[in-house]
Amino acid sequence: MSSDLAPEPDPALVARLRADLSDAGYTADAVREAWGPLADEAVGHGLHGPALTALARLDPDPAADPAPDPTAAGARDAVAVLARLLFLGVPTSRASVDRVLVRTGAGGLAALGLAEIDGDEVLPRALVRPQDFADDGAGAAAGDDTGERTGQWWIASDLDEAALGGALPIGHVLGVGGASLTLAGLQLPTHAERVLDLGTGCGIQALRARRFAERVVATDVSERALAFTRLNALLNGVDGIETRLGSLFEPVRGEVFDRVVSNPPFVITPRVAGVPEYEYRDAGLAGDDLVAAFVTGVGEVLAPGGTAQLLGNWEYRDGADGVGRVRAWVDASPVPLDAWIVEREQLDPLAYAELWVRDGGTAPGTPGYGALVQAWLADFAARGVTAVGFGYLLLRRVPEGADAPALRRFERLTQPIGAREGGLGAHLVAALEASDALSALDDDALAAARLVVAGDVTEARHHLPGAEAPSVIELRQGGGFARTLEVDPALAALVGASDGELPVGVLVDAIADLLEVDAAALRADLLPRVRELAVMGFLRPVA
Repeated sequence: MSSDLAPEPDPALVARLRADLSDAGYTADAVREAWGPLADEAVGHGLHGPALTALARLDPDPAADPAPDPTAAGARDAVAVLARLLFLGVPTSRASVDRVLVRTGAGGLAALGLAEIDGDEVLPRALVRPQDFADDGAGAAAGDDTGERTGQWWIASDLDEAALGGALPIGHVLGVGGASLTLAGLQLPTHAERVLDLGTGCGIQALRARRFAERVVATDVSERALAFTRLNALLNGVDGIETRLGSLFEPVRGEVFDRVVSNPPFVITPRVAGVPEYEYRDAGLAGDDLVAAFVTGVGEVLAPGGTAQLLGNWEYRDGADGVGRVRAWVDASPVPLDAWIVEREQLDPLAYAELWVRDGGTAPGTPGYGALVQAWLADFAARGVTAVGFGYLLLRRVPEGADAPALRRFERLTQPIGAREGGLGAHLVAALEASDALSALDDDALAAARLVVAGDVTEARHHLPGAEAPSVIELRQGGGFARTLEVDPALAALVGASDGELPVGVLVDAIADLLEVDAAALRADLLPRVRELAVMGFLRPVA
């Protein structure tokens, strides 16, 4: 890995590169079209062969035609050159690069530290990949007058395992992966003044946060990561992002933010000789101490009512519940916190070890693979770890004067989430708003409220052959977490009748008459479940 990435990239040179990439039509859709669906899937698996074969058919050989006509070459040729060099990280002829990047040229890439020139060849030293995004909420920040709900960034990062042909360097700066896309989709799409992106990496979360925030402070322990963040902000014409070096909350001690987002180095890695420690994923702490430190400390940098969102791992030790460990961290915070913790996956120690050994570029059957897996297993055994959970954490500083946290949810949701282009962020906003509204209502006030069933909710009834009454009634959620709930006839009837016309209490009384049950008892049974359905997004209050 080259260490000469420009720490403070030349804004004028980056602007020329941005114009070149735009003129070349270097978009995610264009790249996928250039190499086709099969090759696109292969690239996702770290296999570049099919994509390179497809690109070779599009990019003419400059040696055969040393002065090709750029107009005749066409946009597909330009995309092929950029996809090979900047997406896949494959050496490319200087003639092709200079032809496509007419303002920047190979020399400009070298000046930015993105490539190295070796005679007639350009050797990539970083990747620059197009990345689509979609907003799902109230709109962009006040400083962004585009009003766009969808768009694209170009994200620069270090060469990946496939481009390097081996294990990743210790100081590797990761590009946009599954975890970073997950967190970007979880970010609350509502306006904020100041956002902290803790552990920014290549800066993807800072860019996402800036869509809704006036200012973003992006921190990392890696100078190289901060250099990539500065480059990516310039490359996408985004201002208002400040970078600071340091670990956890030290760079912002004494400051407060409306929002904190973090894809921290949460991977649980043994701290023993011979096990690589990657800056982008390993915090250098034992077990899940990094996530614990974040949860217990983030309240100090949150403004009252401010939110924090992060991804994390937690251990199950000696059979004790891992989600319960997270609950204990929340309770240990010196600042009272609302909490919504969702465990999405759970792995046994062997599966977890194999996952992260492969992630570092050491494949099964290669030298060192078995020793690394054994180091992980020994580390887990020393703490009695029986499983590792992964999930989402949403924390909120309880406003001054509040009697108690309004929201405490600790749950496991392993099903695929609902289809929503912009991610889960808008669903989380609606859930927080519903929780706040309902916490201010006693049962009498709730009974007087009018509710409407959400538009993505459907009902399924299952009957035994020949039976008139259903044996199972399910409510299904198309968006959000795509929950499926089994409900009884009374709750199903209430949801079905919730069209916003009549108060909840009137509906409950009518259902009690229909079922010939005591109305007071039915109200006591249904109202807590109505609250739960509203927070989960099945029911929405009528303004």
